Amino acid sequence: RFQIQRGKTDPTGYKSLGDCFRTIFQREGLLGFYKGIFPPILAETPKRAVKFFTFEQYKKLLGYASLPPGLAFAVAGLGSGLTEAVVVNPFEVVKVALQTNRNAFTEQPSSFVQARQIIKTDGLGFQGLNKGLTATLGRHGVFNMIYFGFYFNVKNILPVSKDPNFEFLRKFGIGLVSGTIASIINIPFDVAKSRIQGPQPVPGEIKYRTCFKTMATVYKEEG
Repeated sequence: RFQIQRGKTDPTGYKSLGDCFRTIFQREGLLGFYKGIFPPILAETPKRAVKFFTFEQYKKLLGYASLPPGLAFAVAGLGSGLTEAVVVNPFEVVKVALQTNRNAFTEQPSSFVQARQIIKTDGLGFQGLNKGLTATLGRHGVFNMIYFGFYFNVKNILPVSKDPNFEFLRKFGIGLVSGTIASIINIPFDVAKSRIQGPQPVPGEIKYRTCFKTMATVYKEEG
């Protein structure tokens, strides 16, 4: 919700995280927090399968290029992220459409009805079910590149512990830091994706059209 709203001038905007939670609960009920949950659930299994399968395949292919291991992990992560984004993006378009519907959970259309409506109105292309694909490619590509690159490089540097508890904490800590850094760096793409896929400020006018132009607009208007 924060990513979709258009800065402080948005009349439907939220003042803070607490205000966002209170407003959603008051206007949309407890189930309002779970709007758009079905598309991510549907996408989760193929998303994970594509992510890790393609990462291994790209890593094998890069083995023939004689790249340093650290760089090979990062490039393979980038490739897996770009491939993953193609699979995920249609689900993201439906999810954002459901989340921007501010009616009560029981009054909004189902995921399948929403998907059919998007296809009927705007088609399957870059104005329809694949809207915001470039931003989604950036989001997943950057995240996986940094995550896999950082995780495997640091994992190979830090010594393995013979104590299973310390070994678990070692891997958990590396994963936590990897995910945090990747999320911080890829969030501008995520905001751009949400703005492009979400409702435009003026009905009938497209303000947020392309990934980098959207980033520039958000930076200029909101910092």
